[in-house]
Amino acid sequence: MTLDKADINDIPELVQLRLNYLAEDHGGLSAEETERISASLPDYYMRRLNKELFVYTARNEGRIISCCFLLVTEKPANPDFLNGLTGTVLNVYTEKPFRRQGIAGDLIKAMLEDAKEMGLDFVELKATEDGYPLYKKLGFADAVSKYHNMKYIF
Repeated sequence: MTLDKADINDIPELVQLRLNYLAEDHGGLSAEETERISASLPDYYMRRLNKELFVYTARNEGRIISCCFLLVTEKPANPDFLNGLTGTVLNVYTEKPFRRQGIAGDLIKAMLEDAKEMGLDFVELKATEDGYPLYKKLGFADAVSKYHNMKYIF
């Protein structure tokens, strides 16, 4: 098993891993969703990989079997993020035969080390019930805010 960061040569595998993650997270994807997502991801990865999107991977016999995405965002500085750089963890996914072996935890630890070196003020994520104990163990804390988490959907 080797841990490293994905590069543009890994894009086809990253597309499939993202689809696998989304299908599992959403209880399946329709044919249209699969087609549209599959069509958009290669260009997205080409433009953003190792610029503001960093993908940490675990490989078994050369094939990616686990991944963790870190999306770095620059915002105007404020008292909560003085450097203006924050990170969001996305798409933590391990293929079923390799789960519960500490792989995702190792990827997140590597990601957090890099995030600290990049000068990020914090790294945030939204945890599933299955992932919550792992993130707590790694030092993530429940976010408390005086603000309401809201979104506008088109």
